[in-house]
Amino acid sequence: MKAFKQCIVLLVLCVLLMSCSIRRIAINSVANSLSGGGSNVFATDNVPELVRDAIPFGLKLNEALLKEVPNNKGLLLATASGFTQYAYAFVQFEADLIEETDFTASVKLRKQAHKLYLRSREYAIRGLEVDHPGFKDKLYADPEAALESMKRNDVPFLYWAGVSWAAAISSSKGNLYLLSELYIVEAIMNRALELDEDYNNGALHEFFISFDGSRSVVMGGSIERARKHFDRVIELSKGSRSSPYVSLAENVSVKQQDIKEFIKLLNMALAIEVDAKPEYRLENILSQRRASWLLSNIEDLFLVTEEDTELE
Repeated sequence: MKAFKQCIVLLVLCVLLMSCSIRRIAINSVANSLSGGGSNVFATDNVPELVRDAIPFGLKLNEALLKEVPNNKGLLLATASGFTQYAYAFVQFEADLIEETDFTASVKLRKQAHKLYLRSREYAIRGLEVDHPGFKDKLYADPEAALESMKRNDVPFLYWAGVSWAAAISSSKGNLYLLSELYIVEAIMNRALELDEDYNNGALHEFFISFDGSRSVVMGGSIERARKHFDRVIELSKGSRSSPYVSLAENVSVKQQDIKEFIKLLNMALAIEVDAKPEYRLENILSQRRASWLLSNIEDLFLVTEEDTELE
């Protein structure tokens, strides 16, 4: 009888363990499917408003799944990238658009974007810790040493960690604590550039257009480096993306008060055919919206003369 009871207990345990295992496999399967296909569907869409409304649900679903499969790297990467892209394209840009007409609402949106960037950063770092346990603590203690062990396949997580971190700093300029971490961002992105400089058709170079172009020389910026990064991303992407033109115009042309270059770059961004490269369709549509907005606000960015207005 005792042996029979033991067999029953073992059988029940086996069934429970099997059901847990099957559940975990099923959740991982769903997570892998979502992380692999969702972003591409959004990237090729031509209706930004549809994507804007759909993304929050998808991100919350990702977070729910990550509670069940916390080390699913595909899902961690999709969540990290998703929060940053949503914050920049649909929250921060909206804040820019309404700043003149509703400053209070604009400030509220910027705070929301800031929180989303920080959330993105944490998911990216979690993704790196799957293969590099304790990475976060090591990164704060000694960035160069922590990043030395990174490999080429870590670059996507490094990229989104750095981009989201930089965006969080930019969206909260009065936060001196965050600003003091800028050197960590630079170390992350420099290491990613060393490992895979043509990642995502020049995405790292595009980051450095704004990173080097917007900072003063005292802060480590360099207009010359920003322009070199611009040339490289145009080469790698074969001029098929609008965003590098917008980035150089916004971060370098404005800084140098070169209105002719500013207008030329933004018109080049607007001239790109959004359907020529479906994988960049949504990105190009959104970048062209920003280009149009910048052109419409040219008098706020430059000391405009009558001759300058004839250039538009």
